Amino acid sequence: MEYKFTKDNFEAEVVKSDKPVLVDFYADWCGPCRSMMPAVEALAEKYEGRAKVGKVNVDEQEELAAQFGIRSIPFFAFVKDGKVVDSVLGAVPSSELEKKLDALV
Repeated sequence: MEYKFTKDNFEAEVVKSDKPVLVDFYADWCGPCRSMMPAVEALAEKYEGRAKVGKVNVDEQEELAAQFGIRSIPFFAFVKDGKVVDSVLGAVPSSELEKKLDALV
């Protein structure tokens, strides 16, 4: 299951999550972001129950984007125990995201 993270649910769903979280910062107009969507959805299914996978639309959630200092997208943040422990910038093979998630679950 893929989550949609907003400033209203971020604290509960990401910061206080008992599982690692992959946060995909994206925008609808971003070509590389769109190209990563199938990979992110597949990861959400594969890791269901072991990790959370969700998205933050940087145009709708400007406060969250600013909080994380997002300047380029797609940006993938790996959060564990409320802290960003790893990140990836740009469109990458899904295996790279998977390897980083595997290290956290």
